[in-house]
Amino acid sequence: MAKDKDRTKPARKTRADSVDTAGDQPNPVWFKPVMFGFMLIGLAWVIVFYISQGTLPVPSLNSWNILIGFGIMFIGFLMTTRWR
Repeated sequence: MAKDKDRTKPARKTRADSVDTAGDQPNPVWFKPVMFGFMLIGLAWVIVFYISQGTLPVPSLNSWNILIGFGIMFIGFLMTTRWR
């Protein structure tokens, strides 16, 4: 009896293969400097607040300056989740 030729099935396409996602593309050139810039500006904001004993960067905000500094740093840390 004659043998059948090897029948191999073509690879199945998954939904991820058929959808062209933007996740495969590298980040733009400006992404890293902006990300690290946010982290450093936030850190500098908090350090200046502590060193000046509350008179800088915005004296009328008092202790809210700490929250602003950490908020700026948090934006930079959130950007690290999109870094490729």
